Amino acid sequence: MSIIALSLVALTAAISRQASTHYSTMMTHDLPGLVFGLIVGISLGLTGGGGSIFAVPLLIYGLGIPVGTSIGLSLASVGITAGFGAALRLKAKEVDLRAGLVFAAAGMGLAPVGAWLGTKVSPALLLSTFAMLMAFVGFRMWQGKSGAGVVPGPCVARPGGGLGAGCYARLSAAGCAAGLMSGLFGVGGGFIIVPALLYVTGMSIHRAVATSLLVIFLISLSGVAAHLAHGQQFPMPVTALFIGGGFAGMFMGGALRSRLSGPALQKVFAIGMWFVAAYLLARNLPAFFKT
Repeated sequence: MSIIALSLVALTAAISRQASTHYSTMMTHDLPGLVFGLIVGISLGLTGGGGSIFAVPLLIYGLGIPVGTSIGLSLASVGITAGFGAALRLKAKEVDLRAGLVFAAAGMGLAPVGAWLGTKVSPALLLSTFAMLMAFVGFRMWQGKSGAGVVPGPCVARPGGGLGAGCYARLSAAGCAAGLMSGLFGVGGGFIIVPALLYVTGMSIHRAVATSLLVIFLISLSGVAAHLAHGQQFPMPVTALFIGGGFAGMFMGGALRSRLSGPALQKVFAIGMWFVAAYLLARNLPAFFKT
């Protein structure tokens, strides 16, 4: 837990050192940054994952922050929030460290590759692909596929419940996919991590969600470091307000979750994702047809 706390401090300090003075003078972004952070945090708290995918579109079209910076900032926000949650779950001994660290190690190796790919792809193509990802996550929400219905795979049937080399290979493969998508799109990747943990290890959904927070935090550390290495600068004080709003919103959403969560709420978020995905496509697809 103390390691996570130190990592959170280091991540926050690194972002602060990279703050862009150009954006810090744009005080008109301060209040919207806080409000948009609240929206993302509430969405994350209510859905338990997936809601953070709204961060990138809000940063780009709501605050006018460049695509690359928005992706890095989204990843930093998700990572810091997940790190806080992981520290609490570790204290409660709800995290499977063995499976989580194997998963995260592979993801941390691929997150910088995703960040690098993002610098080589045009913003229009990147955001169009991101829109399709949003549509997919929205579809899973509409179907109510949070991971609880995943049938455990063959690894779980091993005598004594131990995981063999093949099982670790499956965790690593899923970690690579989650890391690549996190670095490329600035998302946590919980929609990959939780089902993979359930399938490979057979752990409970509660333990899988807790373990996924540790995985998301570690992968985010690697992804944010890669974005900083590529020269991305996180605008202050917008960054601090966005992350602070995300924390506050996460607690608000978590408090409301028992009252509002359910299939109807999942469908509302799914529709919202489809609308945002359609907007992203409408804004970016015309770029492919210009002569």
